[in-house]
Amino acid sequence: MTYRASRSRAPGGTAPTGSATLRRANLSVVLRELRDHRSLSRAEIAQATGLHRATVSNLMAELLERRLVREVGVEHVGAIGRPRRAVALHGAHVGALGMEINVDYIAVHGTDLSGRSLVERRVVHDAMGSGPDSAVRRLGLVAKEAVEAMRRAGAVPTGIAVAVPGLVDVTRGVVTLAPNLHWRDLPLAERLGAVLGRARVPVWVDNDANLAALAEYTSGVAAGTPHLVYLTGEVGVGGGIISGGELLRGADGFSGEVGHLRVDPNGDQCGCGRIGCWETKVGLAALVRAAMPEQAYGLPGMPGPDPGERVADIARGLASGDRRMMMAVAQVGEWLGLGGSILANLFNPRVIVIGGYFASLAQWLLPHAQDQLQRLVVAAPAAPCRFVASTLGFGAASRGAASMVVNHLIDDPTTITDSLPRPAPH
Repeated sequence: MTYRASRSRAPGGTAPTGSATLRRANLSVVLRELRDHRSLSRAEIAQATGLHRATVSNLMAELLERRLVREVGVEHVGAIGRPRRAVALHGAHVGALGMEINVDYIAVHGTDLSGRSLVERRVVHDAMGSGPDSAVRRLGLVAKEAVEAMRRAGAVPTGIAVAVPGLVDVTRGVVTLAPNLHWRDLPLAERLGAVLGRARVPVWVDNDANLAALAEYTSGVAAGTPHLVYLTGEVGVGGGIISGGELLRGADGFSGEVGHLRVDPNGDQCGCGRIGCWETKVGLAALVRAAMPEQAYGLPGMPGPDPGERVADIARGLASGDRRMMMAVAQVGEWLGLGGSILANLFNPRVIVIGGYFASLAQWLLPHAQDQLQRLVVAAPAAPCRFVASTLGFGAASRGAASMVVNHLIDDPTTITDSLPRPAPH
C-alpha cells in the first residue's frame, strides 16, 4: 500500500470529469485492485471497484494491449462451473528504479511493475566528504549502470526515485537540508536528470525514512500494521510515521526528523548544529566512536569501510564478549528506548520498526531498549508498544523508492508509452 490512495468507487460521486481523465482514473483503480491481489476475474474487479462489467472489460483490453496485465488462466465458479478468465498484474517490461544516497553509501533497488527484483546493490561512497557535485555525479553513474542492467533484464526504467537523509521538498525535488551530507537547497531531481542526459527518465526525491516506512508497511516485518514508526539506524537517525495506514508528512512534508529530538542539553554537537540531538546518542557514528574509536567517522584519511562491514565487526566483538563493545551497545540501547518512548507517547504506534544497523545488532540492543520503553511509555499497560527488527536491511529506503515509482505509474498508466519494447514476432 505504498502511498495509499483513495479508491473512488465507480463513476459516481466526485469522480474526475472528462472522458480521458475518467478513463485514466479507472485504469488506475483497476491496477490498484490487481496489485493488492494475486489474480482476479473481471467480474471480481467490477464487484470490488463498483465499475460496470462492460467498463472493466473495456479497460482490461487497454491494459492487456499495454502489457500491464496478463491472463493467468480460467477459474470455474458456481454450481454449473461457469468459467471466468483471471488476470494478474504484469508489466515485466516496465522498470522502476529506487536509489538511496547516504553518508557513506549509495543503494540501488530496481524492480518491474509486478515487483520482480532486477537490480540490488550497495556502493561505498563518501557522500559526506565529497560534496554535492561529486555525489550527484557518482549517483548518476550508479544510476546509469543500474538502468543498463534493467534493460538487459528486459525492463525499461520509466522513473527513478532517490531517498535522501534530510528535509526534502518533494514537489520540486529539492533537498532543503541534509545536515549529515552538508547539503542545503540542492535541486537534486533537476541535477540528476541533467547527468542522466539522453535517458530522460523522470526523477523524484523523498526523505529516506519516509520511503523506508512505506516499504515496511507494504512488505516488511510489520506489513499492514496501520500504526507504526520506522527508525532508519544510519549515521543519522530519521523516522517515518504510518498513522491510520497513511504516511504522516505534516504541513510542509518535513515530519519525521526524530533524530533531532533534543534529549541531552549537555551532549555533543549534532551535524545540524544543535546540541544533544537523539542521533548523537544512537546514530551509527556514535556507536562506532564508542565501540571502535580507531574507525570513527570523520577521521582524516581515506573514507572508512562500508557501514555493513563496521556493523559486522561490532557484531563479532559482541559475540565474543568484548567488554567495551558490550558497554557501548548497552548505552545506545538505553538511549534508543528513551527516544522510542517519546515517539510512543506522541503517536501511540503498535510497533517501532528499527532498520539499518539497529536491526543488525537487534539481539544486543533490544533488551535494553525495550526495558526503557516499558518503563517510560505512559500508556504501556493499556496500549503495548514493542520494538521489532526490520528484515529489509540497509535496502529499505531504496526499496521504498522503487515502490514510489511504481505507484506513480499505477496512478497514471497512460504515461507508459508505446515506445517500450515489444516481444519479437514468432
